[in-house]
Amino acid sequence: MRGFPTSNLHSVSGWIGRVLRFDVSAFDEIRSVPAATTPALLVVVVASVLAGFGSWIWATQHPIDAGEVFFKSLIIGSILQTFAWLAWVYVTRLVLARYGAHSDLNEMVRVMGFAFAPVGLTILIAITHLAVPIGVVLWALTVLLNNMAIQSATTADGQQITVANITGFAAFALIMGFLANISEVEDVGGLAPGLFFFALGL
Repeated sequence: MRGFPTSNLHSVSGWIGRVLRFDVSAFDEIRSVPAATTPALLVVVVASVLAGFGSWIWATQHPIDAGEVFFKSLIIGSILQTFAWLAWVYVTRLVLARYGAHSDLNEMVRVMGFAFAPVGLTILIAITHLAVPIGVVLWALTVLLNNMAIQSATTADGQQITVANITGFAAFALIMGFLANISEVEDVGGLAPGLFFFALGL
């Protein structure tokens, strides 16, 4: 596949659907299409925004300033989560390099970006009584899909990929946990969207 297909939106939605169905062959295609880098970044941004909508809708159902949550969690938090995701990619690739495994940064961005798609489904934390289990399950799915994605973009073995991915996710989670405790809205959550909105002190 030499270039990005003519029907860009159709191709992107098709890839997302296949990723969510655990069709690992999708990652091989995504990795091999340089023009898929921008769509991969957009997947991360849109997924983060949807997660922010989840925490905002949750806030509208509770005695908390939903307008402040909209600004801090959805708008600011979505932007910051995108940068935190870049740290996940960078740390993962750094660990792979320590193992002596080859990986291309652009290819990693492409496959890990699409593997981030399940985060968009964390909008469902708006179902207030199921917010935590829904969020945890979807984040576990995201980490698992990233393992599969990274496998398509590196020469590392399975154990090395898992260690690198978990290390990268740990860096991401620490950043997001820290942001959740900054500029908190009524001691509930801060500058993070979705499940990570909720401050660690809760």
